[in-house]
Amino acid sequence: QVQLVESGGGLVQAGGSLRLSCVASGSNFNGMHMAWYRQAPGKQRELVAFSTSDGNTRSADSVKGRFTSSRDNVKNTAYLQMNSLKPEDTGVYYCYARIVTPRVSVYWGQGTQVTVSS
Repeated sequence: QVQLVESGGGLVQAGGSLRLSCVASGSNFNGMHMAWYRQAPGKQRELVAFSTSDGNTRSADSVKGRFTSSRDNVKNTAYLQMNSLKPEDTGVYYCYARIVTPRVSVYWGQGTQVTVSS
């Protein structure tokens, strides 16, 4: 059973930065596909950024150039560096993990609140 524990959310002014962390346990982190999603009030959960097990990363168009996903396979941790934050970035941010062995399974963290004030 994979467990994901997020941290790093909080209140920040527009233009500021935050770094979210997601510590994974319960499976081989090197084989995990990691991603970050967010959900704003009244909106659907959306993909923000991901990092694959072989190190490829990508961000959604809405955050490209501002948000960067990364991972530390020694610390079993995924990160989301968020710069130049905007009020529309406000929401609950969720860590997501996908593994393929012993079977395809997905896991979610508990979520961390990010609030950007104008």
